[in-house]
Amino acid sequence: MAIYTRTGDKGETSVIGGRVGKDDVRVEAYGTIDELNCFVGQARSLMEDERFADVREQLLEIQHELFDCGSDLAFVKLSENKYKVKSEMAVRLEGWIDVLQAENPVLERFILPGGSQLSSVLHVCRTVCRRAERRAVTLGRSADINPEAVVYLNRLSDYFFALARAANTRLEVAEVEYLRSKKVFRNK
Repeated sequence: MAIYTRTGDKGETSVIGGRVGKDDVRVEAYGTIDELNCFVGQARSLMEDERFADVREQLLEIQHELFDCGSDLAFVKLSENKYKVKSEMAVRLEGWIDVLQAENPVLERFILPGGSQLSSVLHVCRTVCRRAERRAVTLGRSADINPEAVVYLNRLSDYFFALARAANTRLEVAEVEYLRSKKVFRNK
């Protein structure tokens, strides 16, 4: 089977239920999710030692869910009962975030993305996830979309932040605080 179809040679692509320009906001939304999924795969590939077995499995589940999320956004018209992204997925992410946060040092100031190579890639995941969320919000202003996809992406970026910090903690790599930051986080 050939992977090329030549049907997109004039700047259009197929979505579920029609054809749109390759620069359509819908394509931007699910395309950014696809980009995110690639970076998640890269992060997983950097987690070969046992210290990351738990989150390696979480990231595999997230990769499947990102396909679900992209699928939900690729539909021009989809009834609510066919959506793949459900509210329970964001709730599960919150539980994972809480576990990760418990192992992270107290945060008082903004931190610079980086530290270990793994943490750096996870920060890229966080920022691409935020962009995917913005694209989904933009799409939602002009089309009906699954609102749970936006909630999921919002929570997922928080997960990547917590995981990036946990990666540095597990690897015993210090985070670098943003030197010009005042203490902006109040720990209760």
